[in-house]
Amino acid sequence: MSRRIAREHCMKALFQMSVQNDYDISKIQEDILEEPLEEKQKQYMHLVLQQVIGHMKALDELIEGYSKGWRINRISKVDLAILRLAFGEILYIEEVPYAVAINEAIELAKKYNSEESAAFVNGILGKYAEDKGLKENDAKASTRD
Repeated sequence: MSRRIAREHCMKALFQMSVQNDYDISKIQEDILEEPLEEKQKQYMHLVLQQVIGHMKALDELIEGYSKGWRINRISKVDLAILRLAFGEILYIEEVPYAVAINEAIELAKKYNSEESAAFVNGILGKYAEDKGLKENDAKASTRD
């Protein structure tokens, strides 16, 4: 199963929900999906969406806090969907390493927005990882192996 494809669909769904200002998971349009998902991909997508939507207020406060002067309503909806997805995975999906969530977010930003967008997303997620000591924890774990 490729989580990359499921992540991309999550980002598109979050973007669509943001544009429509309707965060009802049951209303996700299957027509936004460019390719069919395997059952495990659908399950992962719904798990991530449930976590992101269930924690939207906290995620938005976190994003706003790390975006240095950018209010949520000034962040592009694409970047916001990507950041919500990445923070949702980092904070609420234990089996996803933070570095994977960050890398995938950067790739989505490059694909759906721009290099500047990728740098913006990387800056926010990287600063969070640094502040929380995630990089140090990774370094310590790799020296134990």
